[in-house]
Amino acid sequence: MSNAVLELKNISKTFPGVKALSKINFDLLPGEVHCICGENGAGKSTLIKIISGAYQPDAGGRIVFEGNPCLLNPRTAMELGIQTIYQEHNIFPHLSVTENIFVGLEITNKGGVINRGEMRAKTEEALEFLHCKFSPDAIVGELSSGQKKLVEIAKAMVFRRKVIILDEPTASLSMSEIDMLLDVVKKVAQAGIAIIYISHHLDEVFRIADRITVLRDGHKILTCDAKDIDEPTLVRNMVGRDVSAFYSREYFTPGEVVLEAKNLTGNGVKNISFKVRRGEIVGFAGMVGSGRSELMALLMGAAEKHGGELFVMGEKVDFKNPSDAIRHKMCFITEDRQYTGLFLNHSIARNTIIANLVNRKTLFWHPNEDIKVGNEYIKKLNIKANDSSVLVGNLSGGNQQKVVLAKWFNTNGEIFIFDEPTRGIDVGAKQEIYKIMVDLLKQNKAIIMVSSDMPEVISMSDRVIVMRNGVISGELSRHDISEESILQYSIGGSKI
Repeated sequence: MSNAVLELKNISKTFPGVKALSKINFDLLPGEVHCICGENGAGKSTLIKIISGAYQPDAGGRIVFEGNPCLLNPRTAMELGIQTIYQEHNIFPHLSVTENIFVGLEITNKGGVINRGEMRAKTEEALEFLHCKFSPDAIVGELSSGQKKLVEIAKAMVFRRKVIILDEPTASLSMSEIDMLLDVVKKVAQAGIAIIYISHHLDEVFRIADRITVLRDGHKILTCDAKDIDEPTLVRNMVGRDVSAFYSREYFTPGEVVLEAKNLTGNGVKNISFKVRRGEIVGFAGMVGSGRSELMALLMGAAEKHGGELFVMGEKVDFKNPSDAIRHKMCFITEDRQYTGLFLNHSIARNTIIANLVNRKTLFWHPNEDIKVGNEYIKKLNIKANDSSVLVGNLSGGNQQKVVLAKWFNTNGEIFIFDEPTRGIDVGAKQEIYKIMVDLLKQNKAIIMVSSDMPEVISMSDRVIVMRNGVISGELSRHDISEESILQYSIGGSKI
């Protein structure tokens, strides 16, 4: 008899136009950290949504929890002891830590009065176990991203969950917060709780995994002990191809200046001057809060300019809104594709044509023409969907990012701003995004890239402009770009 706390047998899941999972077998043991790896579109998110009861599997599959077959929905999953902690924080920022943990599940006495003392005591006990350095009375909105994640883990401890699913838990955390979170995950597993951990960061996987399962295109490729596999082998199984030349790119001789900022000033930035030429990628680096996002908002007309001048293809411009920028061939690939880059409840076709509406004579939807355009970009960008009628919300993160690109390519833009272009994207999809960026350079386009991924900045940029406290603190040519130099300009210390 299996001692697994959870078993999935022959699990498949089909969406309209998309086969997300195919005959998956998976088991989870008490007290283990089981990492699930795979490219975007591999089926990871679908699998955990089935385990959490958000999705129902296709007919023919079985889910067994502690030896008993079960049908899961969100309520029964929680009652059995399964808790999912997603990448986005599921908290109420204006409530205290205790109130967040017990919201909707308050402890009451016989008279129905909420027992705040007992709730606080249980919260304090969980926080102490996790070595959290904040009070049960702290307002959650005032905590750091890492501490907010710990609040969600503390909730699982208070309610004695048997399975905790962590979906990209370190995506918005600093290095010190990542270290803290990984230590907590190990401690929780040592207490006998089973952990499913999903991450694109393979260094994290090898730090905490007991076992690793690899998914690819909806199929399980392997399950093995973490000690029995190395990173190159893991990557090869994830992507099904060699990625040893992952960060190499072709360089071109830059052409004419297509964008120039002179002493540009606005909220969060001051006296910014730089140029961008055709055929080059200008990377923007800096710490969180350095002013990079504020500068990009200024360039796209999404923020008010207080001073300075902006020239686009030789013409002095004063954008009042993003539509003005789009008319001047500017494109903005946002870091937050789900909230500001796409309409998830609409089709690929509609998302593809939306940015180009400002260049149309009418705003009407042209079904046959627009579906044809969407299908062309599915082929060009290798988007994994049967056709452009598929809802964007049914696509993986990597394929959603390609739809964002399709949207802007359809405007025939000349200047592309990529804001964190591969955030939340797996290693295989990253390579595809990088190839698309280089293809743009071959077409004599210009790219501005904002990235917090140091290897990405170093390997993809022709030049790097570093920002600190809202100003440019340094600029590096391709041959001078290094992690040490970028860090020096980012923190303002002496040369390393």
